[in-house]
Amino acid sequence: MTTNRGSLIAFISVTLLFFAWGFITNLIDPLIPAVVEVFGLKMSDAFLTQFAFFIAYGVFSLPGGALVAKIGYSRSILISLSAMVVACLIFPLSTHLRLYELMLVALFILGGGITVLQVAANPLSAALGDPRTSHSRLVLSQAFNSLGTVLGPYLGAAMMLSGGMFAASAAGDMEAARTASLKKIDTTFLWAAGMLVLLVLFMWSQSRRITAAAPPVQAEKFSIMDALRAKWAVFGGLAIFVYVGAEVAIASIMINFLQRPDVIADLLRTPGETSVLFFTFEGDPAERAGKMLGWLYWFGAMVGRFAGSFLLTRIKAPHLLAVFATMTTILCLVVSQTEGSTAAYAALSVGLFNSIMFPAIFTITLERSRASVAATSGLLCMSIVGGAFIPQVVARIADQGHYHAAFFVPLVCYVLIVIFAIGASKAPIVSHGVAPSAGH
Repeated sequence: MTTNRGSLIAFISVTLLFFAWGFITNLIDPLIPAVVEVFGLKMSDAFLTQFAFFIAYGVFSLPGGALVAKIGYSRSILISLSAMVVACLIFPLSTHLRLYELMLVALFILGGGITVLQVAANPLSAALGDPRTSHSRLVLSQAFNSLGTVLGPYLGAAMMLSGGMFAASAAGDMEAARTASLKKIDTTFLWAAGMLVLLVLFMWSQSRRITAAAPPVQAEKFSIMDALRAKWAVFGGLAIFVYVGAEVAIASIMINFLQRPDVIADLLRTPGETSVLFFTFEGDPAERAGKMLGWLYWFGAMVGRFAGSFLLTRIKAPHLLAVFATMTTILCLVVSQTEGSTAAYAALSVGLFNSIMFPAIFTITLERSRASVAATSGLLCMSIVGGAFIPQVVARIADQGHYHAAFFVPLVCYVLIVIFAIGASKAPIVSHGVAPSAGH
């Protein structure tokens, strides 16, 4: 897959980055129910965690590209990882002071670091080896990113949603329970900081190898205005905006949704364990729900990505995207109209069909946009800010007690993606000769 030992080791090093940002990004999912309980927040206030994180894509995407062009891949990666370490270390300070606002600052810095990391790592993964196998390398890197998205919420739930405020005995001494839950948040992000420090040291040790294996950064000058004048760049940007917004909203609300009395609260409260398909979940109700999010929703997305990569060799991307988006639309409709395990499993199944959407939308747009690749890619990366805004709409509906109705918001998002896919199937391709980007 790579041409020599140096390129192979460099590629393995970069692939670890995909895992790291997938893992840390999805720690926010179990963090949401944790801050709801600890700080006594409404869902719309708790969803500011996602707002603070994803708004960083709009702020840092273009400066990140300029940074990579100026100082190269390796230094940009080390700077972004260092910023992520600092962000994780702010969490113990925020919980010690019990300042939710400081936690949001930490998430904004964390999101900025991950944004720059993606700007550097995506093209670097494609460049480390034979250009003819760049697609395969990106798919493999995406697989490790997906593994991180599975383990992040699972381990995060085990740490942040067990004991403390979530224990049956919490009502006995609320202050002690709150202190225990705050300490669990500290511990989670201190472990994440430790993992990132090791990754910084490893990437520093490999920086010369990566620099030697990678081609020079192409410092192509571009303006987002070029993309805004291209119809398909704008259409693709809208599709990315609504996709990321829908994905983040569903994952963010899932743990609380599963614990609703009209969903599977009774199943989660049964003594011992909860078994679903081939998986067994133990712990307090919130912890079990968080583990379900990891192993059913995000694991489904990982499986779907592998299956989708195979299907895309036989089915045109717009056609497969239309099918998957139609399935997610139907599943959201089922959630909105049903209760109990039917609604729960329909919501969890959305992850399977979300799997190919980001890379499919990205590559479909690059193929059809008449703007430069750099301008189009920049607009698409900025459009990830949908993860900041759309979940806020979902949270405000949930705050009114309408958790099922909240799924109409992602339903509308997926309908727009169906329209995008159908339009793309009829639009001419403007070839730029570009490999697909690694997904969100």
